[in-house]
Amino acid sequence: MNIVVLKGRITSEPVVRSLASGSTLLSLEVTTRVDGGPALSAPVGWFDPPGSARFAEGDEVVVLGEVKRRFFRGAAGTQSRTEVVAIEVLPVTARRRVERLVGSVVQRLGGPAAAALRSS
Repeated sequence: MNIVVLKGRITSEPVVRSLASGSTLLSLEVTTRVDGGPALSAPVGWFDPPGSARFAEGDEVVVLGEVKRRFFRGAAGTQSRTEVVAIEVLPVTARRRVERLVGSVVQRLGGPAAAALRSS
């Protein structure tokens, strides 16, 4: 199963690009920190985000997505990038929506993993 949930801070200004396909791509750099450990950054791409999606550097967010490796042509030929492709990005302050989002992830996991998450 390929499910990613990140909670972290946007550490660079979000970039919106229009793609040749007609889609829009919102690129975010989300930095997380677990139990005071080192900061870890993850590139996040959100294809065709809703028009209401407004984020800025410094915002704290929760991201639900999948890990994907994209291939594209660059100046140096074919290149690849591993990133989190977002299904949904929410501000941490939207507590009820974040709780529903995390609850949906627990439902997808099912079985013993879901029971373990519920009991923690």
